[in-house]
Amino acid sequence: MGWIAWLLLAAVLGLAELFTLTFALGLLAAAALAAGLAGAAGLPAAAQAAVFAAGAAAGLALVRPVARRHLRQPPPLRSGAAAVVGREAVALTDVSRAGGRARIGGEEWSARPYDPAAVIPAGTVTDVLAIEGATALLYTVPEGAAPPGGPP
Repeated sequence: MGWIAWLLLAAVLGLAELFTLTFALGLLAAAALAAGLAGAAGLPAAAQAAVFAAGAAAGLALVRPVARRHLRQPPPLRSGAAAVVGREAVALTDVSRAGGRARIGGEEWSARPYDPAAVIPAGTVTDVLAIEGATALLYTVPEGAAPPGGPP
């Protein structure tokens, strides 16, 4: 009946892992599950404790560092239209609700202002806030201000 206690411990540790996301409690839950399976197979309590200790040590020493390293990796490089968001653009024509043209990183894009009521004069340096289809949504950042949705 000791194996039931191991399974309950595994469930509690697994649930605690869901709330903390530390990887440690999840690995301990896996070790407790292994100990519970060992107990269900008829191994004595000392062997169950040894299975738990070995599983916990292996998980914490081998698996956790690899998992944490993968979480710390930088986000994948953006490409295509997503790579244009956040870049600087220069209005080539007047950009209004009806449309316009802008140069973004050496490429010419169709453009509209982010604020539909705004008109961006030709030659104005702006920021690309979003891409809708093949159209860049531009925003002129006033001196000392942050764009909408940007850091304060």
